[in-house]
Amino acid sequence: MAEKPMWEQIGSGFVQHYYQHGLLRTDASCLTWEGEGFQGKNAIMTKLSSLPFQTIQHSITAQDHHPTPDSCVMSMVMGQLKADQDQVMGFQQVFLLKNVDNKWVCTNDMFRLALHNFGA
Repeated sequence: MAEKPMWEQIGSGFVQHYYQHGLLRTDASCLTWEGEGFQGKNAIMTKLSSLPFQTIQHSITAQDHHPTPDSCVMSMVMGQLKADQDQVMGFQQVFLLKNVDNKWVCTNDMFRLALHNFGA
């Protein structure tokens, strides 16, 4: 079996690390969480720590990774999550990863639950 391209290895390694341990961000990192924007490591961590659950479990069902023209890696993740005793919900998350000082950090992160309001 052929070895995966480098961007696939970087992206899938990052995704595994992120959903097990959290992620490396910079002061210039951006997060969009359900349409609400945050910039900077402190603002992002404040938002994430304010989410209304105690425990969360992720199950990744698909992930895709692309190289970008400026030597970054774009990763798209689809999966399911379970927070506390809530029902299982689908989610999508997109990351833009950049090598800064020989470390891959997340410069951009967009998250959405897969909730649909077809009646609106």
